[in-house]
Amino acid sequence: MTQRPGNQLFDAYFTARDMREVFCDQGRVQAMLDFEAALARAEARVGLIPDSAVAPIAAACSAGLYDFAALGEAIATAGNSAIPLVKALGKQIASNDAEAERYVHLGATSQDVMDSGLVLQLRQALELIEGDLAQLADSLATQAQRHAATPLAGRTWLQHATPVTLGMKIAGWLGAVTRSRQRLRELKPRLLVVQFGGASGTLAALGEQALPIAQALAEELQLTLPEQPWHTQRDRVVEFGAVLGLIAGSLGKFGRDISLLMQTEAAEVFEPSAPGKGGSSTMPHKRNPVGAAVLIGAATRVPGLVSTLFSAMPQEHERSLGLWHAEWETLPEICSLVSGSLQQAKLLAEGLEVDADRMARNLELTQGLVLAEAVSIVLAQRVGRDTAHHLLEQCCKRAVAEQRHLRAVLGDEPQVTAELSSAELDHLLNPAHYLGQAQTWVERAVAEHNALSD
Repeated sequence: MTQRPGNQLFDAYFTARDMREVFCDQGRVQAMLDFEAALARAEARVGLIPDSAVAPIAAACSAGLYDFAALGEAIATAGNSAIPLVKALGKQIASNDAEAERYVHLGATSQDVMDSGLVLQLRQALELIEGDLAQLADSLATQAQRHAATPLAGRTWLQHATPVTLGMKIAGWLGAVTRSRQRLRELKPRLLVVQFGGASGTLAALGEQALPIAQALAEELQLTLPEQPWHTQRDRVVEFGAVLGLIAGSLGKFGRDISLLMQTEAAEVFEPSAPGKGGSSTMPHKRNPVGAAVLIGAATRVPGLVSTLFSAMPQEHERSLGLWHAEWETLPEICSLVSGSLQQAKLLAEGLEVDADRMARNLELTQGLVLAEAVSIVLAQRVGRDTAHHLLEQCCKRAVAEQRHLRAVLGDEPQVTAELSSAELDHLLNPAHYLGQAQTWVERAVAEHNALSD
């Protein structure tokens, strides 16, 4: 068998090996051949073709028997992959059983073969993605609980805000993963359906036996028989692509946060280290977020691919020209990019390296300013909101101008000390005492994860 050259330099970085195997030439051809073998079994069950034809057809439905390079060249003139494959299949069957060759592909059209084959591939892709998401969620849940009470600076508009906890931040990543897992479960019944409509979707060539054969075919493939063929109704595959787009985006958020926390100026959370990982060709000291880069890269590339699927939805009449063709490489590429992102995300989540001491030091970078709100809220209950806000604003400006800690400035302000004792000020300016519902958010995110996993 001749192999076509491919671009493999970046495959291991951006795509998971198992997903590459699903959508490689072998995987695509085998899925279409699985449809042909199942169709023969279904038609024999209903009595349309003799039982004796099934074994020769099934024996020829092995991808290893076919020359992918020759098929690829034939596609250029045939217009799709099923036409030359069915011809090659017929020749393969005829070489061993000329009688059986008469019954191959009976009543089907090329799009039936390709779409049903795609669904078989997507079922495999779904299993891989769901498994990876479950593993990622387990790791995130563990990390969220481990760091539920670890304070770090919350950041809004890339500036220090009020304290949060690392566990709360991780719980946010976990919640997004949980929702994506829920979406995949919900769409599976709509996606995992057979495509079988014949030339124009009526199955007229099979007469009264059409519906029994269609049902038998769905059972053979362990798919559901939809209410009607969906040759030009592409919402099923577009929905799947859209959910994968959401997954890519959520993983991109994870990667973006990690890359920012790894910045030299923050240095609070790091990707797991490994020999040769994240180095520079010139700078020996570098520790680059190479895993996060994959997550961000996929989140950048996938939306354009998803938009292609949406753009290809208004397909003409009963069979489309060009718009259907636009899907062929698009959805597999989305699956591949998401799979690669998930591989890196799992490594990141499982091996996160956390510097809690650095987080504590960073919380003090502004010398107490991140707790100004905490003081203002309590003081407002005693002197009024506007007065308290104005007073704290002036104290913050004085602290910055004099390069003093806010606690010292507040201790020198009579209007403050008249209302708040020294012990109260110490308590209010302790980050651990101003974490709000951070612990609760962790508990709720983990509970949702556990409920989905049970």
